Amino acid sequence: MIAANTDRIRISDLPRRRISALVDKKTRPAGRVTVRSYDAAATNRHTKQHFLYADGRDADSLIREDIATLRNRCRYEIRNNSYAKGMVETKRNDLVGSGPRLQVISEDADFNRRVELLFSMWCGRCDIEGRLTFADMIGLAGSLQQDESGEGLLVFESAEQAARRSWTDSPNEPDVTLRLRVVEPDRLASPGFYDDGRVRDGIEYDANGRAVYYYILKTHPGSDRTAAAGMYDYDKVPASQVIHLYRAERPGQSRGVPWISPGLPVLAYLRRFTLATVAAAEQAANISAVIEHETTGSEFGDDNSSDIEEMDEIEIARNAMLTLPSNAKMQQFKPEQPSSTYKEFKRELINEFARCVNMPYNVAAANSSGYNYASGRLDWQVYYRFIRTVRRWLAEHMLDRIFGQWLREAMLTEGMGIPRAPAGGVTIQWIWPGAEHVDPLKEAAAQGKRLDNTTTTLAAEYALQGKDWEVEVRQKAKEKQLLEELGLTDEGKVGDAAMENIARGVRAGVPIGVGEARTALGLSDEPPDDKLLRFNDQDVLQYHIESGVLTINEVREVLGLSKVDWGDVPVRKAGVTPVNISGSNQEADEEEPDESETDAAEGTEDTEK
Repeated sequence: MIAANTDRIRISDLPRRRISALVDKKTRPAGRVTVRSYDAAATNRHTKQHFLYADGRDADSLIREDIATLRNRCRYEIRNNSYAKGMVETKRNDLVGSGPRLQVISEDADFNRRVELLFSMWCGRCDIEGRLTFADMIGLAGSLQQDESGEGLLVFESAEQAARRSWTDSPNEPDVTLRLRVVEPDRLASPGFYDDGRVRDGIEYDANGRAVYYYILKTHPGSDRTAAAGMYDYDKVPASQVIHLYRAERPGQSRGVPWISPGLPVLAYLRRFTLATVAAAEQAANISAVIEHETTGSEFGDDNSSDIEEMDEIEIARNAMLTLPSNAKMQQFKPEQPSSTYKEFKRELINEFARCVNMPYNVAAANSSGYNYASGRLDWQVYYRFIRTVRRWLAEHMLDRIFGQWLREAMLTEGMGIPRAPAGGVTIQWIWPGAEHVDPLKEAAAQGKRLDNTTTTLAAEYALQGKDWEVEVRQKAKEKQLLEELGLTDEGKVGDAAMENIARGVRAGVPIGVGEARTALGLSDEPPDDKLLRFNDQDVLQYHIESGVLTINEVREVLGLSKVDWGDVPVRKAGVTPVNISGSNQEADEEEPDESETDAAEGTEDTEK
């Protein structure tokens, strides 16, 4: 208790909860945080464990500590998980496929064709080991190694004349010495596995931070030949002869991280959940039935109970009637696995893992059963935008460098037959394999509209299909010429313009005979009868004819047809005048009109009503 006449109050005499209220804020120690700006930065029992390993180290320090473990686990999961294996293979097929083709664009057509031909031939023998094609190397270093190792490594090398030949080459054919070698990123390591300020993670840098040399071990550190060959034996390769592909996520990052690293825990959940579900379902399937005992006041196992022990197994004879022990009843065992949410849980896990490579669920799981057409198209657009971005990245950091190195050597190699480079400069374009459309008819219609309104070009449309427009157009011209020489052209398509005019005339209500139409199309006059092509009496030109605004010859002139002798006479509303092949006027009997003309007239009157 505090006396009433006390002038000064001692803080020690106050309850603890009131002490903070009496302390002036200005007397608080400097630097103490009183109000937190970000809730996400709070440290409490809810966030302490979740952000336990969050730190402020730089990118290289983080990667150097865990990169070996991440690579081993990614490779292990891809080897043993069918979903992981299928996703990385699907991405490689969609990204690279059969490989890009070079298109050279300059003012010299001969130079373009010669360079494209020679480079295409070199792509089949570009591997110094003679195992891989150019497309195989792109798929390995640009896709598969990115997923499992986080980076791809290609080295420029020079092959001897004898090693450059393949069984398809002529012995006297000139060729460049440039060859490529795919190196596993594990071999990129500092000499003696020691880093200093100049050499970090197997890469030597200059004062500006630009790579100068790469230190590549002669054997893989995990190879059984490493001890014999020397663990620390390495090649010091200039950076100009190395293509180091990796996706930088932070400034100053020297090495790459496997693209599927964030999804590794999800894949572990998926496999464990699947195996546990299968094991539970298998165990339940092995149990035919269970026997339940009903005790009457005595403990199980005494003289009044059955002699069957708990958890005992009993064999059941096939096609037999059984008797149960006293105070027991049998019932079938009810399995609880797989549960009703088994498919949904696996779907969510697969979808979450597929986000690492920007792949939609229907592509990752190879299952579009739950999709409609619009949803599938929308997801594919996002995925294909990612594919185009990665292709552009590969072209800028890998393909352009390889072609530039090849072209410089090819132009200096005697006998290659490459003309001097055009004065106007040379531009290159990589044509990647195209993607098949779900609805080819709709895509063809959209393509025709884009070409008609000049919002696209033949080169762009053929490139979407992975084709070279010049090659396709030349091939089309050759086919057309050969068909005409052999007389295999379709006569029905010769008169496309005439067919369009006839169709417009029929829709306009102009009486055109069948024989006359066949003659206009360049066909024979068969059949020889004088049947009239039916017309649409809703057309505005037909209305003008019937109302006397236009005559038949005036409409025929608009449609590009020749005049007829009887075309200046207005057509009666009750019907039309039949015309023979020669175009002479054959008046129909007004009192007994033809049945088809009567039907047409009645249809016209009903429509007007």
